[in-house]
Amino acid sequence: MDPLSAIIRKAEPSDINQMTGLLKELFSLEEYFTFNKAAQREGLSMMLDNNEKRCIMAAASEKQIMGMCTAQLLVSTAEGGMAALIEDMIVAKLYREMGIGKKLFLAIEKWRIKMVQKECSFYPTKIILMPLIFIKNKNGKQRN
Repeated sequence: MDPLSAIIRKAEPSDINQMTGLLKELFSLEEYFTFNKAAQREGLSMMLDNNEKRCIMAAASEKQIMGMCTAQLLVSTAEGGMAALIEDMIVAKLYREMGIGKKLFLAIEKWRIKMVQKECSFYPTKIILMPLIFIKNKNGKQRN
């Protein structure tokens, strides 16, 4: 499977099994979370139930989901309006450093602009900052 042939698209219910596996990989990086397959499947289902205020973008090639990024709209008292919260962003270990994470993030940004209709900040939670670090390599240079 060629990661260069990956397309970024909105996730579908049929992607839940593979996205659950990605969440297992993500949560293994975090000491604050314990993977619970049933809970994570339910959370993904809930995210997909309301495409107006929630979004999951998936990097897919053929039938393989190589990465995902989730976002939800919320009211930001700091911004005085709507903002988007990124909760989960993960690219499977095999496909990292190939630009997939950047493409996922840009797709979420495009969705956010469409939904919020004004410039606001993202609000990644403190615990989920680790996946965003994959954008830089060990030498601090930007990855594509």
